[in-house]
Amino acid sequence: MKPDQSTFSLDRRDFLKVAVAAAGVASLGSTSALQAAAAAPSGLIDTNVSLSRWPLRRLPCDDTAALVAKLRANGVTQAWAGSFDGLLHRDIATVNTRLADECRRHGKGLLVPFGSVNPKLPDWEDDLRRCAEVHRMPGIRLHPGYHGYRFDDPDFAKLLRLAAERGLLVQLVWIMEDRRMMHPLLQVEPPDLKPLAEVIKKTPGLRLEILNVLKGLHGQSLLSLLHAGEVFVEIAMLEGVGGVAGLLEKTPLNRVLFGSHAPLFYFESALLKLKESPLTEDQPRAIRCDNARRLLAKKS
Repeated sequence: MKPDQSTFSLDRRDFLKVAVAAAGVASLGSTSALQAAAAAPSGLIDTNVSLSRWPLRRLPCDDTAALVAKLRANGVTQAWAGSFDGLLHRDIATVNTRLADECRRHGKGLLVPFGSVNPKLPDWEDDLRRCAEVHRMPGIRLHPGYHGYRFDDPDFAKLLRLAAERGLLVQLVWIMEDRRMMHPLLQVEPPDLKPLAEVIKKTPGLRLEILNVLKGLHGQSLLSLLHAGEVFVEIAMLEGVGGVAGLLEKTPLNRVLFGSHAPLFYFESALLKLKESPLTEDQPRAIRCDNARRLLAKKS
């Protein structure tokens, strides 16, 4: 039975008003009633944040301390963090060391590091080993669009297999931003998703979260990918008023996680997606924290 629309939903005009108000409050650093409401219930887990500097422009909260303050002000108790440096830097080992150090120095356990691995660079297997053995990371984050490989690449299949054998959660970033925002000299095409399901099926024990994929993947194509294995998505690039409710009409609740894509995206945008959708009582908590907590705790 669907919840009462009059109780939970916002029309487009009201939604935009709330979004603008939230952005204004955030820019002032206020601890207003709106922020207090956004922070409840407690236990929000953000599975999609990044540290360091976006290579093409400065962003609000691209300083780690500022990002941590933003997350805490909005009730986040854990954030899975990759590094913007992992996109273009070739010295991945140093990128991951720096990421692990930033997560230790800031947030007091709030930030959980997910190291970068580029299977087209020499000694990438050692980068994977160091993520698991040296930095004790629970997972890795991949950027195939920026690293130049397809999902039918044998090195990609090997990377997934080795990660699964180590019990590492794999975060696969489909895109980082809308093509219209890309610099003319850095036009990065999203990789073709069609071969991915078969690779997942052939990788026992793989736990895979696909980041930023809901901008371009919907309907049966999304379901086929989710059913290929233990595959999850997050809501950072989900568009449309009532988008989360619409997603859950055809997508298993236990495969949907919260993600903000901060600081490249405004954190409040992701939070408002939960607030403006007509959801049942148990759905917000599952997306906010329960699904992510179970996924991170599970070992292959």
